[in-house]
This record gives sequence, C-alpha cells and structure tokens, in this order.
Amino acid sequence: MNLDRYALTAGTYSTIFEFTSEGPKGYISKIVAFQNIGPGIYNLAFGDKNDLTGDFDDQATSDNGDSEKVLATVVQALYKFFDAYPCNRLRRWQHKSPDKIVQNGYNPISQ
Repeated sequence: MNLDRYALTAGTYSTIFEFTSEGPKGYISKIVAFQNIGPGIYNLAFGDKNDLTGDFDDQATSDNGDSEKVLATVVQALYKFFDAYPCNRLRRWQHKSPDKIVQNGYNPISQ
C-alpha cells in the first residue's frame, strides 16, 4: 500500500521523529518517540509538539483533517525505527480518559 505521508525528520538515534501536519487548523508539529522501557523493549509515544517547550501532548486531539496521512507517517516512523533497531520489541499502552473512550464508541461501563 502506498499512502500519502508527511516527510519525517529523525533524531540522532532514530528514536524521535518529527513531522508537521497540514490542514484546516494550520500547521501542527507532531512527534513520534520510541521510549526505552526495558532491555530491548520500547514504548511508542505520539502527540502534538509544543513548539515553545519542545514537549509533546499525547492527549491532544488535533482534528486537522489528515488522520490517514498522519497514521501513514507514524507507520513510516515504525519502519525507520526497526531499520535502526531490528532486534527490539515494541509495547503499546493506550491510556484515554473515560470521556474520550466513550467518544470513540467504547464505553467500559457497559462492557
């Protein structure tokens, strides 16, 4: 599959990648970070970058109309990370507030 994606800028060790989302809400800086959480185990973190502090918010919802392109770019970062670190594993934790879970069609109370 050849999806449209944004250009990625990789950090020195290919554990942090940055790109810019473009859409109706303007230009939004994004970060994909692979955080070491144990020997050979990494967590994928993703969010909007605060251009003033350099930090990123993994709770932000940008709704910039380009979610497919953003997702394809995050997948591209995964490929680049595993090219640099082929023997590592990735773990994913998802943390959402209850209101965001319900907004996404999942209500843990009714399960």
